[in-house]
Parts: sequence; C-alpha cells; structure tokens
Amino acid sequence: MAKLKTKWVCQNCGYETAKYIGRCPDCGSWGTLTEEIEVKQTTQKPTVVIDDTPVCLINEIEIKESIKFSTGFEELDRVLGSGLVQGSLVLLAGDPGIGKSTLILQTAGNICKKGKKLLYVCAEESGSQVKLRAQRLNVNSDNLYVYSQTNLESVIAQIDNIKPEILVIDSIQSIYTSNITSSSGSVSQIRECTNSLMDIAKNKNITVIIIGHVTKDGNIAGPKVLEHMVDTVIYFEGDKYKSQRLLRSIKNRFGSTNEIGVFNMAENGLEEVTNPSELFMKERTDNAAPGSVIIATNEGTRALLVEVQALVGATSYPSPRRVSTGTEFNRLLQIIAVLEKRIGLNLSKHDVYVNVTGGIEIDEPAADLGIALAIATCYRDVIVDPNCVIIGEISLSGEIRNVSNLEKRIYEAQKLGFKKAIVPKQNKKLQGNFDIQIIEVARLMEAISACVSKK
Repeated sequence: MAKLKTKWVCQNCGYETAKYIGRCPDCGSWGTLTEEIEVKQTTQKPTVVIDDTPVCLINEIEIKESIKFSTGFEELDRVLGSGLVQGSLVLLAGDPGIGKSTLILQTAGNICKKGKKLLYVCAEESGSQVKLRAQRLNVNSDNLYVYSQTNLESVIAQIDNIKPEILVIDSIQSIYTSNITSSSGSVSQIRECTNSLMDIAKNKNITVIIIGHVTKDGNIAGPKVLEHMVDTVIYFEGDKYKSQRLLRSIKNRFGSTNEIGVFNMAENGLEEVTNPSELFMKERTDNAAPGSVIIATNEGTRALLVEVQALVGATSYPSPRRVSTGTEFNRLLQIIAVLEKRIGLNLSKHDVYVNVTGGIEIDEPAADLGIALAIATCYRDVIVDPNCVIIGEISLSGEIRNVSNLEKRIYEAQKLGFKKAIVPKQNKKLQGNFDIQIIEVARLMEAISACVSKK
C-alpha cells in the first residue's frame, strides 16, 4: 500500500508547505500549521457545466417585497439592516459561552412563529440537548426542524427533503464534507463547506446562518477567506461573567456596519435592551468621584451615553504606565500629550488608567473631550458636574472640533435627565428646541472650567 502524502496547512491563512515550521511565513502566526492528507489531482478533465441563466439589465430586475424579513428582534434587525435578506449567507461569531446558540435558537423560534420553515443543524449537540435549551427559552414551533449531523452531504439531502426557507449551521467548524480527507475544522474543510453552503443560499434562495468560533485573539477561527465569502459578518461580544451582550456587524452587503445591538442575558434567555444608555449608566451614583464623566457617543443611527472613568496616580515605575480599556490606546497617548502641552499638566510622572464602563468599545473622536476631562479632573482631584454630558473632538492645538449628529446626542442626554451639555463652538447652529443648557466651548481650558461641579 502506497504511503499517504501529507502537507502542512496554516489554519489562519491557508498557507501550505511540505514540512512543519513553527511560524507561518505568510501571516506570521505561530503554531497554526496542522498536518493534512494531500489529495492527488486526477488527470481526467472536469465536466464543464454551462449555466443557461439569461443575462438581464439591472433596470429590468424586480425586487420582491418579501426579500427581507424580520428576525423578531429589533436589535438584531438593526444590525442586519432591517432584517434578514432572502438567499443571503450570514456568519455569526463569538467567544465560547457568550450566547451565540441561544441568540440563534430564540431567533429561529421568532421566525417560525411567522410561518417560515427552518432547519437547525446542531453539529455540536444532540437533538435532546437542543430540546432542553429550547424549553428553557420557551421556543416551540411546528416549523422548526432539528437535525443532529456533522456530514454536509447528509445535510444537503435533508434540505432537498424538507425544503426549508432558513438554514442554521451550528457550527461551521464541526461540519465536514466527504470530498475532503482532512478533519473537520481544518482550512480545507471550512473553505469547502462554506462554499457549498453559499451555493445552496444563492441557487436555492435559502437564507443560511452559520455560527463560527473565534480564536483567543478574537478572530474568527479558520481562513480569512471565510469572511470574504459570506454576505454578513456579525460578532457577538461581551463579558461572559456579566449580563450585557453587544451585537456588532463588521461586514454587511445589505446595510450599515456602524450599528450595534444590545442584549441582556437573563434566566430565560436574551432580552433586548431598547435604551442602552440606561443600561450602561444604571450603576452610576449621584456621588460622582473625580475622574468620572458622561460622554455621548454615536453608534450607527443611535446615540449612547456611557461613563468614562480615569485614574491618575504617582508612578512607581521608571516609565509611567498608560492603560486603556474600551478606547484606542494611541488616542489616549495623543490626549495626554495635549493635556501636558496646552493645559500644563505634569503627567510624565503619573500612571494614567482610562476605562469605558459597560464593556462598549469607543473609537470615534467625539469622545476625546470626555477622556481629557476625566484625566484632568482626576489629576486636580475635582468632580465633574454629574448633570453634565461632554461632547467634542480635541485637536493637537487644544481646540474643540465639531462632531456629527450633535442634535441626536443632546436629545439622548435630555431624555435621561441631564441638565447641561458641553458642545463644540465650531458646530453649526443647532436645529431643535432643547430643555437643556447648551455650553459652547472653543478651547480645552474653557471646557475644564465649564464642567467642574459648583457644589
């Protein structure tokens, strides 16, 4: 019997080599090469299949009204772009235990209540295990089919038999095809299975939702080409020891990638949070401490109010520490440099820690002023007015630059009972009637003087 020929394949980028090496020369990852059996290519010419689909002008294509349908979750619909698109391929990724299967099973129950037929392929659990979770989540429908299988060819046979409108694969790392000799979860298996599922979605007009695992670095396990093949990539984020969950889209061919959905993990499953600002600020007390400010950030079409905390203390290290949680590290260094040069704060001998509460990530420049005021007030040991919300971008010269969607941010602050808002003076005239004091500032020093509590 001839010896099987093997190759080493990087599980991160798909790079192939004849022998094992510790570091992938293509993507630079360490320890990601695994051994796979190499399949010999046949000399027989492949059969050419000619598609007889007619060519048509874009103006002649008709869009049906039912091409989009709701998932039953407004937060999920917002992230997807007002719902699932018929015939699309959606990838949901997240850390183990974060609630991916719970979210999809609840979504499946909502969709089936509207009369749509759904096939749930549970490759990591048995049917009885899925039933137990469905009972806890109060999911019960005659249109929800559960199939415990890992072989893709068997799944395709059931698709032809049941003819579902939605297909769920949980998870793509556990599915394998018999056409590939490597084990499930390898680069070749993930790529081939996803390609087959994409053909099912486009040719049979079935909406396919696949669940994917992430690595310890937060990236989707498998080749990067997986994200390029699907129509939508959604990350389910959050601390598994806390109840808050964030749904964020990083790729969406049918909507915006700036939207986020907020959920709360309760005893009976995931619950939507219609007002995330109240969730992020419910633990805030009236006795605010130095270094605590409220900022108004913008995520897609919604404004969010979150708390930014800063801690400044004398360092015991040769080089002071700079720690940032929830905001970009380089942005923090830039704000510290502006405070030292334009305000005169001596932070070179102090450690600076900045944290955004609620587990949310802020990457827009409109949070600059809030971060700067949190650091400055903690350094001076003064308290920011707890009824004040901070909005503005800081330039290197210390000027406060204008921000987008300012009216929407102010309305959100007004709705939650804030009495004062510090905004950039460079912004155009505000449109609308506000029952909140608007303080326009042009320089960083003006903002510091305006935000300090008079109590």
